[in-house]
Amino acid sequence: MTVDRAVCGFVPQKEIVYNNLLPYSERLAREATELLAEIKANLCRAVLLRELWPGASFWCRKLFSFLKLYGRRFSKEDHILFIQLLYELVTLPDLEPNMMQTYAKLLIQLLKKKELLSREDLQLPWRPLYDLYESVAYSKTEHLGLIWFPNSVEHILKALIKSCRLYFPVSSTNEMLAEWRPLLCVFDVSMQKAVSNMELFLPTIMRPDEHRQGFLLWFEELMNLWMSVQNQPNWEGNLVNLFARLANDNIGYVDWTPYIPTIFTKILRSLNLPVGVSQMVSPRYLTNSYDIGHLVLWITALLGGPGNPAQKELTCLFNSIASFYHPSNHGRWQARLMRLLQRLPASVVRRVHRERYADPGWITLVPESQRLTDANLQEFTNSLLGAALLAMFSKTGSTDAAYALQNLALLTPDLAIPPVLERTYAAMETLTEPHTLTATLSCMIGMARSLVSAGSHYPEGRTHVLPLLMGSLPGVDPNDFSKCMITFQFIATFATLVPLVDCSSAPSQHSDLTEIDKDLCFATAEFEDFVLQFLDRCFALIDSSTLEQTRDDTETDTQTHLESLVELGLSSTVCTILTQCSMEIYKVALQKVFNFSTSNIFETCVSGRMVAEMCRAAAKCHPTESLRLFVPHCCSVILHLTKNEELQSEEGPDKELLWNLQLLSEVTRVDGEQLLKYQKDLERILCVCVCLRCKQAYTHACSLLKHTLRSLSLIYPTEYRSTSAGFDSDLPIRDWGRAGDVAALGVCWHVPSRQEEAFVFQVLSRLLRPELQRIKDHVTGELPMSREELLQSLAIVQHCLLGAGSLLPPLNGLHVPDLVHSMVNLGEIKLHIGVSYDDSRENYRESICQTMRLLLHHILEQSEDDTKSLFVIIKIISDLLFFRGTHKKEFDSRWKSFTLVKKSMENRLHGKKQHIRALLIDRVLLQHEMRKLVVEGSEYKVIHQELLCDLLLLSTSTYSQVRSRAQTVLMSAMGTYCFSYRDLIPRIVHLLSPQHTACTQQQFKGALYCLLGAHSSVSLANARDWDSVGAVWPALVRCGLSSSMTLEKPSIGRLLDEVIDRIHRQWDTIGIYFTVSENCVEIANQIAQSGKTKLSSEVATIEEIKEGIQRQRIRNVVAARKYEKLVNDLLDCLEDGDLPWKFEHMATDLLSLLLREDHPLPPDAVLYFTQSLTHDSISIRKVAISAVAGVLKQLKKPSTKVAIKPSDISGVEDLGELCVGDRKGNRWLQYDSNNLPLTEEQWNSQHFVEKSHWGYYCWPREMMIYATSEKPEDDLPYDEMSESEKIIFEYFSDAEFIDQLIQYLSLEERKGKDSFNPRRFCLFKGLFRNYGDMFLPLLWPHLEQLASDPHESSQRCVCEITTGLIRGSKLWSFSKVNRLWQLLCPLIRTALTNITVETYTDWGTCMATACEGRDPRKLHWLLELLMESPLSGEGGSFRDASLLYVLQGGLAQQQWRVPELLHRLLAYLEPKLTQVYKNVRERIGSVLTYIFMIDVALPHTQPTSSPHVAEFVTRVLERLKPLTSELEIHNHVHEDNTQEMDERTQAVNMLKTVLKWLMASAGRTFTTPVQQQLQLLPLLFKIAPVEIDESYDEMKQDARTCLSLMSQGLLYPQQIPLFRAALEALAGSRSWHARFSVLTYLQIMVFYNLFTLLNMPAEVLRIRKLVMQLLLDEQLEVRDMACKTLSGLLQCQFFPLDSSLQTPLQTLSQTRLPKARGELASTDLMRRHAGVLGLSACILSSPYDVPDWMPPMLMDLSDHLNDPQPIEMTVKKTLSEFRRTHHDNWQEHRQSFTDDQLLVLTDLLVSPCYYA
Repeated sequence: MTVDRAVCGFVPQKEIVYNNLLPYSERLAREATELLAEIKANLCRAVLLRELWPGASFWCRKLFSFLKLYGRRFSKEDHILFIQLLYELVTLPDLEPNMMQTYAKLLIQLLKKKELLSREDLQLPWRPLYDLYESVAYSKTEHLGLIWFPNSVEHILKALIKSCRLYFPVSSTNEMLAEWRPLLCVFDVSMQKAVSNMELFLPTIMRPDEHRQGFLLWFEELMNLWMSVQNQPNWEGNLVNLFARLANDNIGYVDWTPYIPTIFTKILRSLNLPVGVSQMVSPRYLTNSYDIGHLVLWITALLGGPGNPAQKELTCLFNSIASFYHPSNHGRWQARLMRLLQRLPASVVRRVHRERYADPGWITLVPESQRLTDANLQEFTNSLLGAALLAMFSKTGSTDAAYALQNLALLTPDLAIPPVLERTYAAMETLTEPHTLTATLSCMIGMARSLVSAGSHYPEGRTHVLPLLMGSLPGVDPNDFSKCMITFQFIATFATLVPLVDCSSAPSQHSDLTEIDKDLCFATAEFEDFVLQFLDRCFALIDSSTLEQTRDDTETDTQTHLESLVELGLSSTVCTILTQCSMEIYKVALQKVFNFSTSNIFETCVSGRMVAEMCRAAAKCHPTESLRLFVPHCCSVILHLTKNEELQSEEGPDKELLWNLQLLSEVTRVDGEQLLKYQKDLERILCVCVCLRCKQAYTHACSLLKHTLRSLSLIYPTEYRSTSAGFDSDLPIRDWGRAGDVAALGVCWHVPSRQEEAFVFQVLSRLLRPELQRIKDHVTGELPMSREELLQSLAIVQHCLLGAGSLLPPLNGLHVPDLVHSMVNLGEIKLHIGVSYDDSRENYRESICQTMRLLLHHILEQSEDDTKSLFVIIKIISDLLFFRGTHKKEFDSRWKSFTLVKKSMENRLHGKKQHIRALLIDRVLLQHEMRKLVVEGSEYKVIHQELLCDLLLLSTSTYSQVRSRAQTVLMSAMGTYCFSYRDLIPRIVHLLSPQHTACTQQQFKGALYCLLGAHSSVSLANARDWDSVGAVWPALVRCGLSSSMTLEKPSIGRLLDEVIDRIHRQWDTIGIYFTVSENCVEIANQIAQSGKTKLSSEVATIEEIKEGIQRQRIRNVVAARKYEKLVNDLLDCLEDGDLPWKFEHMATDLLSLLLREDHPLPPDAVLYFTQSLTHDSISIRKVAISAVAGVLKQLKKPSTKVAIKPSDISGVEDLGELCVGDRKGNRWLQYDSNNLPLTEEQWNSQHFVEKSHWGYYCWPREMMIYATSEKPEDDLPYDEMSESEKIIFEYFSDAEFIDQLIQYLSLEERKGKDSFNPRRFCLFKGLFRNYGDMFLPLLWPHLEQLASDPHESSQRCVCEITTGLIRGSKLWSFSKVNRLWQLLCPLIRTALTNITVETYTDWGTCMATACEGRDPRKLHWLLELLMESPLSGEGGSFRDASLLYVLQGGLAQQQWRVPELLHRLLAYLEPKLTQVYKNVRERIGSVLTYIFMIDVALPHTQPTSSPHVAEFVTRVLERLKPLTSELEIHNHVHEDNTQEMDERTQAVNMLKTVLKWLMASAGRTFTTPVQQQLQLLPLLFKIAPVEIDESYDEMKQDARTCLSLMSQGLLYPQQIPLFRAALEALAGSRSWHARFSVLTYLQIMVFYNLFTLLNMPAEVLRIRKLVMQLLLDEQLEVRDMACKTLSGLLQCQFFPLDSSLQTPLQTLSQTRLPKARGELASTDLMRRHAGVLGLSACILSSPYDVPDWMPPMLMDLSDHLNDPQPIEMTVKKTLSEFRRTHHDNWQEHRQSFTDDQLLVLTDLLVSPCYYA
């Protein structure tokens, strides 16, 4: 650190350590300091001059690059100031969304390392961020198209809030709760908003003394809410996420013990596992299950502490779900279970790291008493291991299990590794199951590091390394591709970790070795053997993959994808092994490889490439040794073969020559310094071979040229061994598994020396210069070349550029002026990449550039069909522009593979970059390459402009392949050079304009493709500035008039569609008005004065700041003008009569994107859209409807609001403590028919509150409501209207226009698919809101006519307009509203009499939308109308059901505010519960659900004044009396048409309705009325059928569903005894169906409330007794079911399998059967059968393993094989089931039996042979 302080004058926050390891690191400190100063100065200047674009945006991008290159290499003070400045910028009001998103991304980066800044250093206010989030996530205008956000904006904002919440002030928790508590109304959508906001914003990381102002304010309240809510509403997941975060941030400071059983019960429930035979899952559970990532966090945080209570539950959880992990089980739940298994160990590793190894920071540590001890970790591993070992072989792949095992091995190697080793050895021996081998090897790869590290926990692990390596060799198998790849990966992993050195002589020299170490030393003598055997295997693999063997003659001779993968695996494994060898082993191996490669001649396509890659891998490790062998050999062969003259001009290839060239070109990819010795030979060969006529030969020669130049000119590390000292140390086994040390990596770099540079330039002058001359002569026509010769010339040029690119300085020159006006310097960053360019040498990049441009224009004029040459030229241009030694694509794939390897081998437990040395070196090289690739934000120079114009020429040339390649390069160039798009767009647009008559179709298509842009990037048609959009959009529309535009060609039509689609998808609103707040300016001034460098005086003078402010004003005005000009240009295009229809639609679409919040749409456009409402084309009409709705929103007048105090109205003071629900204080909000506003005075004196959640939980701090008392302006006088308002007014006052509009709106669009259209509703709502009832007189006759027409489309049209009317009249005066309802009521009545199957849902939507967010007292006309008499019976059952549906739509929106109506409705429905019609019953059931939904039992909630379930059920049971006496209830309704149904039939019908209600409410209510369910249980048990049979009548189906849903309910400890008692009572029932159902019910109930029950040992015993009682039942089916239930309960370890259970079962099974077949026998037989069933249940309860008690028990069972039926049957079934489940791992299981037992078993399990 001291060095840094001397250089930069501050202590850096956190640097990228890899920079210090680069060969030119001493230059970087200064470079970084200068760059930082430049960024600070220019960023401040931009803000002080109020220039957000381009200035501030440009320098923010540079700051982003700075973070990527140097990390946080600035002082703490700067860090804080940067964050504050960006925080101000992000929260600037009304900032253009895209710019806000850019700032947010940068801010997230700056806040990433939370340990660097504490809350003392930095505080951020939460409210500006909340306002921003609110305006985006809950935007009021987005749905109307007035603002368009980027797709990812919400995601990025959430990430930003997560980063910021750490720094919210302590007081913020209180303020947040005050803000969101009023929204906590469970019946309302606001609940979701409140809870998700809490999850997002509430800070949970605080000092313990601040907890009182932090989570303690809300913890009890929310936790109790969560504990008491059932049925997983969608906000429950957010609560769980919040608790998980709280637990993780405050381990040891929150007491979770009382909640643990419930937490685990709810976790188990949320996994949605299928239980029992006939289970139906309530659909709700499938959608709203918890997020596994947060569950894992929560479980991890609960572990540990005194007694470790959570671990008991976790063990039990995994015991009860272990069997689901078995490979033979799969379902939709599997992915979640796998994720749980995969993430849990990783999360525990993170926690242990934090507790034991992390550097202490400012964040509170976990208290000692709560930390995880080693014993805790062992318990943890034991609880997961079983599941992980089962999941290893799962069908979905073993990666999840492998990751889990890798982390378990880090925690407890002694427990996790042995079982996997055992399975691995077994898999290596079997030949028949290759998948077990791939699965076990992939698990071993993850554990490799834990296995070889010399830890105290598992020292014997290292002795397995050699047997494993030897055992894996057969896996190198040419016939099984995946096995081959995993074996390569396995061997490479171990070789990376272990130096392959023979140290068998060490024990004689060292006396301090342990026994294990000595054995290990002796074992290492086998390494040489291993390496040589491995090479033999590889040679065999290569021999079997030659081209002749793997292809027919007809196929291609290029590599297939699989072969290239094998080649990659092979070469990297060989490279790893030989790198890690000692010199002695290496020499032997090298000789072997050399002999193999030179004694055969390989074909150069498949096997040749493999051999050459192998030789390259060998040569790379020790170049001196290997080049000595290879280079002289290859050179002599090649020179000998090329001596004869014919071969030089021969077209056909000589195999030997090709092979030697290929071999040489690969072997030279080594340390360049070693190549200097062979300079002469290599030069001679290059000069000869590059000129060979044969194409294959000169291609190989070119790659030799490229590789030689690259080896000489690049900077790269020369060795990757696992220890920096090499392997000559005294005892290499001490280095096994050692991690690299970042501080002392000792990287050996290859940096080009003077001689190497000289060699490079010599080759260039001998090969490149003459070729460039030849090309010039060809262009001038002095020495024309054939196409083949030209291609050869170009190949040489291209490979020279690829080889020496890093030594050639980038193109330079003047930059293009006036692309964009800025007062801030927009210069590029110059990074040093370790090369100092020598100006005295010729700059070949420039000369290639000039020659290529000459050649390009020559080809395009003379022979445009020479596409092959054009392809090469495009590649060369791309390399001229970008290539400095690395290609972006290669870099990206290497970065990806680096992260993969890092993940598979990292040690997350100790952290601190404990990676293998080779990985660290690789990372340093990647850092160097990244510096070469940072080109974003380069200056756009004239030479670039020329090249880009050439690319544009190529992009619009004749041949499509040429076009597409050129377009790709052009796109990436435009992303690289700042503002180059502003130069190119006019050129592209010119090609599209109708005036440009010479345009060909190809040019036209090319230009369109250029506008479309690359697939992932932003298309040019969306460039975010008004000049570009203003040029492109009108051009796109006008190109419809161009002569080369034909819609006959489908490709052009498709292309246009794609461009428009891309614009639509990527469009986000471009800003017009930019302002910079005073806070920003203040912080910018602080930055300018911070640090040693006082920047403020030279950052910006006072005159400049004045000019900047002036410019900002002008810029805003000009932007508004440009916006209006664009709108008017598009309108001009639309006026052209010749425009084809497609382009008319396009223009309308584009216009609709230009509606904005901050600037009104110009009147001409309003006129166009209003006229288009009656356009002939349906798609234009649709766009116009949305657009006019948006315009009406723009024209909306602001309404006045007043503040009120609820306590003044109700006269009840709020007393501080929480009191939720119906109470005196909010009674005035509820509907009261005695106090309805029926006159003007009453209307004006009432306080109407439209938001239905206000006042339920608590009152908002300041309650604003719409003012009613002032006299509202009746109608807007015509002369006060604005121009746009007049346009709309005139059209809607025109009878013909209205006729036409209604006619279109009532047309049917797609038969049977249409539904209520919210856009049309918004249009009408806007009309009536803005203009009052002016248009009613004209509309009314139409409405009446439509209402009386039963057609679907007419009804729908009435729906939409009515809804708009009701919602639009929200703020009308009383007289108007009263008049409106006098008209509307009869209209709605008429429409409802015409209701049909197609339209009843639309009317439901209509009522729901009309009542949403409205005060019920204002809608009393409507509510009373709906309440009139829904079940009149006129019009049949359908109409009754529909009317109820419509009524339900309205009432459901009013929630808790209409108790009186709910009481009236219930009183009305109760007598009608005996309905005969099924559809009416179903609807009544649903309505009852909504009536009782308000009756919830949540904490702090008062008894509701709405109807109560308890009273209702009591009344119902009274009427069901006739059924209670029956044994079983069947549905035989007498079909005599007698008028008076008898009591029983009525009761049966009633019961059916009640069933419908129970089913409907199972998923919807928030709390379950348990007492009431218990009262109904006996009845349900009497109906429910036993077998699953679809032919049952409706009642039986429903009863079964009800029972299934009820048994899944969540129970609380106090309710469990009640349920158990009820089941016990039913188990004594006379009907065996009921007794049978008790068992099915019990299974599900226990599983879904497992942990709650386990904490009540008394109940567990009673349940066990109940099951044992039913095991002795007289009915066979009940006994069987009891057996299944018992086995299930044992399997989830509900009670232990101990002697108290076994002994009685064995006693029962030994009941003696009397000889006489008398009556007595039956009870004895029953008892004996019960015992056998019990034993069978025990055996079936562990399907995948063999515990100690099992073998003797199987023997006991086998004694019963000859018992009378049904015992014999049971035994047979059990044995066959045992065989099925244990068959997979029988080899392992048979160890548990003695020989005698095995004999008996074999007799039992093998079926007898009939031919014996």
